[in-house]
Amino acid sequence: MDTSETSESDTGPGPKNRDPQQGGRRRGWRRWAMDTRPLRRPAYRRLWSSTIVTAVGSQLTAVAVPKQIYDITGSSAWVGAASLAGLLPLIVFALWGGAVADTMDRRKLLLITNIGIAVTSLLFWVQAVTGMESVAALMLLLALQQAFWGLNAPARNASIARLVPDDELAAANALGSTVMQTGQVVGPLLAGALIPVVGLAELYLIDALALCVTVWAVHRLPALPPLSGAAVRRAGLREVVAGFRYIARHKVLLLSFLADIVAMVLGMPRALFPQLAAEGYAGHGEGLALGLLFAAIPIGAVAGGVFSGTFSRARRHGWMVIGAVVVWGAAIAGFGLSSSLWLAVAFLVVAGVADMVSMVFRGAILLSAATDEMRGRMQGVFTVVVAGGPRLADVLHGGAGSAFGAREAVAGGGLLVVVAMLALAAAIPALRRYRV
Repeated sequence: MDTSETSESDTGPGPKNRDPQQGGRRRGWRRWAMDTRPLRRPAYRRLWSSTIVTAVGSQLTAVAVPKQIYDITGSSAWVGAASLAGLLPLIVFALWGGAVADTMDRRKLLLITNIGIAVTSLLFWVQAVTGMESVAALMLLLALQQAFWGLNAPARNASIARLVPDDELAAANALGSTVMQTGQVVGPLLAGALIPVVGLAELYLIDALALCVTVWAVHRLPALPPLSGAAVRRAGLREVVAGFRYIARHKVLLLSFLADIVAMVLGMPRALFPQLAAEGYAGHGEGLALGLLFAAIPIGAVAGGVFSGTFSRARRHGWMVIGAVVVWGAAIAGFGLSSSLWLAVAFLVVAGVADMVSMVFRGAILLSAATDEMRGRMQGVFTVVVAGGPRLADVLHGGAGSAFGAREAVAGGGLLVVVAMLALAAAIPALRRYRV
């Protein structure tokens, strides 16, 4: 990072790795294509390869659980309750898991948690094939799975900075985010195709088998103990609180979280997709309209990842986040004002591209601006923000849509995102000044 523009109090004293063998500039079409430099590093390649498998496999379970609950109860209310049952353990264990990831070998933590997730998927399969038909058992297993995921995600994300140099962090995040977004598109489609062929229970088994590949890949990673060399301390509430204090002291970290909260809470309109599909775009067929609305943002995100060579080498990471959030808000506002389904989908695709850019550079900032002993806790908070923001948006947009109308709520939320992000960037210069 450029210390002439950014003080240590704003960015944190993170290590400044450089790749001594960095190649020259890519020319022609290659500068537009995804930056694959991190894949030349065997350890990162193993971690990324495991993500390909789990990105699709996890979506099979994500489809199977609500489908099974609905088949048992015939009630969407129970499906919603199950989602909330998984949210609380995810929040609690992501915060604690971030602290744990800062106190022990992250490779060991990844092994333990991936095995735990695999066993949970196997238990999902057992309850399905035995015909248990217990919503309570499903919700308990979902809570257990989300707890393991909360412990796993901070360690996985924090490990990236130990596997690639600083100047490849944005590219590594683009690679990982693209795979995850692709899984959100391919996984549900694959689940829908497999359920009539192999049955619901087998989706859990496929996920469990896929996780064995992940465990093998993690086993081959190098040891990732704390860099401080200090005696291992217990990860408790004091360490979690210390993580929040660290965020408060380093404004660029605080703003990276606030940027995502602004974008997701004020500008994620997915709760209004069913209403808009039924009222605004019914002429195209309500089912088609709803499917396109839900698919558009992930499709845009995947497209942004595929062509991430256009931005992954940028050095002004703060400005990239600010610009991406502003474009996201403007695109959501445009979506809300669109009377044409295809124009609405186009705006959502643009929003998906902007979301990918924001995700890539917020992740890079969290990894490069924090010290290694704090990276796990930063990723724990990141996991909570990413998981909780859209759920809060569902509540906010649902209420606003009922009170003011769906289009007005969506367009107003998008404009609020633009205003709030520009106000934050103007009031606190740390994010504008930050560069790698």
